[in-house]
Amino acid sequence: MEDFKVTGIHCGCGNCHNDDDCKTEKHSHNGDCCEHHNCCNGEGNSHCCNDEHSHNYCDDEEEPHSKLKGILLGVSAVITALSVILHLTVDFSPVVIGIACGVATVLAGNEIFLKGIKSAIRLKLDETTLLTIAVIAAFCLGEFTEAALVTILFCFGELLEDIAVSRSKKNIETLAQIRPDKAILIENGKAVEVPAENVKIGSTILVRPYERIPVDGTIVQGNSSIDTSAITGESVPVDGTKGTEVMSGMQNGEGVIKVVTTKTAENSAASRILKIVGESQKNKGESEKFITRFARVYTPIVIVISVLVAVVPTLILGDFSLWLYRALVCLVASCPCAIVISVPLAYFAGIGGASKKGVMIKGGKYVEALSKADCFVFDKTGTLTTGKIKVGSVTAFGDMSEEQILSYCASAEEYSTHPIALAIKTKAKESNVAVIKADNITEKAGHGVSAEIEGKKISVGGIGLLTNDDKDKVKDNSSVFLIVNGKLQGGITVTDTIRKESREVLDRLKGMGANQLVMLTGDREDKAKNIADLAGITTVYSNLLPDEKVSRMEELRKCHTSTVFVGDGINDAPVIALADCGVAMGLGSDAAIEASDAVLADGTLKQLPFMVKISRKIMSTIKANITFALAVKALVIALAVVGIAPMWLGVLSDTGLSMICILYSMRLLK
Repeated sequence: MEDFKVTGIHCGCGNCHNDDDCKTEKHSHNGDCCEHHNCCNGEGNSHCCNDEHSHNYCDDEEEPHSKLKGILLGVSAVITALSVILHLTVDFSPVVIGIACGVATVLAGNEIFLKGIKSAIRLKLDETTLLTIAVIAAFCLGEFTEAALVTILFCFGELLEDIAVSRSKKNIETLAQIRPDKAILIENGKAVEVPAENVKIGSTILVRPYERIPVDGTIVQGNSSIDTSAITGESVPVDGTKGTEVMSGMQNGEGVIKVVTTKTAENSAASRILKIVGESQKNKGESEKFITRFARVYTPIVIVISVLVAVVPTLILGDFSLWLYRALVCLVASCPCAIVISVPLAYFAGIGGASKKGVMIKGGKYVEALSKADCFVFDKTGTLTTGKIKVGSVTAFGDMSEEQILSYCASAEEYSTHPIALAIKTKAKESNVAVIKADNITEKAGHGVSAEIEGKKISVGGIGLLTNDDKDKVKDNSSVFLIVNGKLQGGITVTDTIRKESREVLDRLKGMGANQLVMLTGDREDKAKNIADLAGITTVYSNLLPDEKVSRMEELRKCHTSTVFVGDGINDAPVIALADCGVAMGLGSDAAIEASDAVLADGTLKQLPFMVKISRKIMSTIKANITFALAVKALVIALAVVGIAPMWLGVLSDTGLSMICILYSMRLLK
């Protein structure tokens, strides 16, 4: 197999995650081997065939090959048309007509027939097998022009399907363009162009005007406007100044900027997005799994029915050739091609279309979970609120001064990345409070930090650290407390602000059928209740440790059709993983991103209703395609049995129906 450049969107088989996997000639796809050696190529194409998904779905033929197919199809059509005209105007021998139509049939359908024979040998019966049987039988019955027309119609439909699927894939593949392959690295005062994957964390890179940023980082020099639409879906540019965090895939504006990298290219935002979209194909939804099971059972049943149509009436009424012809029409009309292609395409198109808006969904089963979600669960800090916490006041409950309390707390929290810890350290720095060296620092999620400072054992954490007597001493809104040698010395109040979009988003979710909006937080009840009232939350669970959040989530799952959890931090990862669909806010926390099933790339709640809306649209499209396809096929089969439907109508009910379903699915790209 030829080498190629992996762009990050692999073949979609669920087992290709790196260059070596994709370079193998045969790689597993749900237990089946793909025998096409061009499933993955240098253009980032992301479809791979499997035996249940028709040969159309492995649509990576090169353009010259597609043109050749079109030329052969045109030649076949001309030969067949001349044969029909000469047969009607000149008394040609049936043998000559048969040879001419045979040549036309082979030219148009040689690839189809080879695939049909291979499928039959492997006992993996699909529409190519059905067509091959029908064409051979038609020739045996002397229906030469019918066989040629059936083949040409089928191949023409195939060609149109190839074009439709190819266009939808190209729309998805434009995502790969958001990730630059090169970066301008500043080394020893010189600018050197290097592969983006070679840029290490802490390096300084130069981004010229109107170029895309290759690696996540922070602007350290220059001013510009930054187009974030490729990552967040937000069309309004943001100001890029010193200290502004930028992500790979964002486009620089009119100014030259220097960026110090904070991630490698592999872990940067653009790569994350491409990985999410590429891996979405392995997480099949129930509808897609149903189609796979359906195709395995449906095709043998159709063959049995066709055999019965050919044999039973013949035994009763005679005229075997008539009933065999009708059976062949049933066989061709019953091909499940429209369903088998359009359902995966609907997922793929919908997920790809959503990604352009900054909404990443990792697979079909999460689309389904979102579409029927009736319970939305939210973390508080950083999700419903901005997460930009500030220290409000410091209160002394013992003999230590407010300055000492702030100093001890900041010292103990020196290595913590918790938002409250960051706020305390920022306040200490702004107040010029000395940070003392702390020893034996230990941090336990949900409990706080313990350390030794100047020979004293101290603990910094929430109200859970306090005894009942200590709680009686607290008369203000302090939420962080300092315990020194077992004695309460001080408290710190912190403030957070609700996101401006929270209320509107939650109201929209209620309007979309969410019957319970829940908040899980480790914060105190009074503060949690205040935020809940402002946001429109219906149920609040406060003072929760991480394991208690998991328990609450398990309880909620039992009494709802589908639950969605939205969170942003590392502490949210277990709950995100537990929900029917876990949604991560932004592309920041590695743990949350890995555990999540969907991502809101812009780090806000704005697109959450859109995520639900597009999921419902995908599912309604799939249901409509399945219902419409089965209804049309049932009608044509019934007409065929009574002798009204000719074979060309059987082909049209397959290829034409496939085109309608594919085009209906492709609208999800928009």
